[in-house]
Amino acid sequence: MNEESHGDRRIHLNPAGAGRMPEAVRAVLTEWTRFEDRYGPYELDERLDDVLHREIHERLAALLGAPPGDTFLCTGAADAFAAVLSRLPLGPRDRVWTTPYESAANLGAVFALRAHTGCRLEVVPLRPDGDLDLEWMARHIGDDVALVCVPYVPSGCGIVHPVEDIGRILAPHRCLYAVDASYAVGQLPVDVARIGCHLLTGDGWRFLRGPYAAAFATAAPRLREVLVRHGGMPLVPPHGAAAAALNEALALHAAASPGRDLAPGLRAAVEDTAGTELIAPGRVQSGIVTFRHEDVPAAVVRRRLADRGVVVWKTVAEEVPLYLPKRGVVTAVRASVHHDNSAEDIELFADALKDAVTGTRPLPAPTRHPLPAAPAPQAVPSRPAVAGIPRVRAAGRRHLTLVPGLPPDTGRLRPGA
Repeated sequence: MNEESHGDRRIHLNPAGAGRMPEAVRAVLTEWTRFEDRYGPYELDERLDDVLHREIHERLAALLGAPPGDTFLCTGAADAFAAVLSRLPLGPRDRVWTTPYESAANLGAVFALRAHTGCRLEVVPLRPDGDLDLEWMARHIGDDVALVCVPYVPSGCGIVHPVEDIGRILAPHRCLYAVDASYAVGQLPVDVARIGCHLLTGDGWRFLRGPYAAAFATAAPRLREVLVRHGGMPLVPPHGAAAAALNEALALHAAASPGRDLAPGLRAAVEDTAGTELIAPGRVQSGIVTFRHEDVPAAVVRRRLADRGVVVWKTVAEEVPLYLPKRGVVTAVRASVHHDNSAEDIELFADALKDAVTGTRPLPAPTRHPLPAAPAPQAVPSRPAVAGIPRVRAAGRRHLTLVPGLPPDTGRLRPGA
């Protein structure tokens, strides 16, 4: 999306990380936040009762192809996934399938499930082209497979998994099927009925451009029956103002006309830049394009693009710990497009990327409003130095991101084992 910021034109190519809220969504969030501040949470809940208990669920059901009774609000897709897995009554004889493309957050929940129940964890292998091996799944599925977890589109690259084909393989068997649609919903069609999954999770602040900490899940009757027997549906709803703003974002998304498919142009801009390498496994790609440069670190590329008015995302290998590290990827740049982007945005990105990796063209002089002066610091009484405690030099920033909750055997998982 194009924006005017401090007099500079900004090109937003990061809806996969955080979509820019439309003005109408921001207005709803602001209005109801102010209302609660003045009248309190009980009045807010009463005023939003119809929105939170009927309207938003009807819109979610229409977006996701699910019955309204199957939709739930939550604070985040990863939170919902972890909460549901914590209630599943699995045992040591059960097998759980995940994929090499699973996010660190979801993988942490899967490892916690294994630690709690003793279930066996298997990673679905990949074909040479990077697609999931559906033939392997068809050969190895059985009634001892209790849960299968698949991201519709992973966070670290733009591959689109055939979630409907996987659903048809799993349908005759007892396993629960969970699909993470966080990076798919809002940019690709999502139909729970066609997918055949029992749990689908999604974030509202990415391609849907709602507020942060407003998300949703669908739970099929079979899954709800299991959860009721083991403590109920363990989802924490978002703040009322955030839910109302997500409701507005859903309405705007439903009314928007699909724009031109800009993803091929985005990929072509990367491929036409010397020294870049696409990280694009699989035969079907989405509007997410991940790449790295042979000489310029991802953090430098991101910063130089930002200086040139283009907003992208730097991703690190630990975000997809079973896929990116094994392919030698430490950091990469992720760009993504929304239907509100234009062909001109892609052309400007292509020029900016070439400049960013060469650093040859001088930057335009930015027009920025001066920041307000910081208040003068208050005087603090001096303290005597404590003997015996050496000074520690602060470490510089590094690209490594530590992922809490992942056990040390993450790197030792093998496909199908």
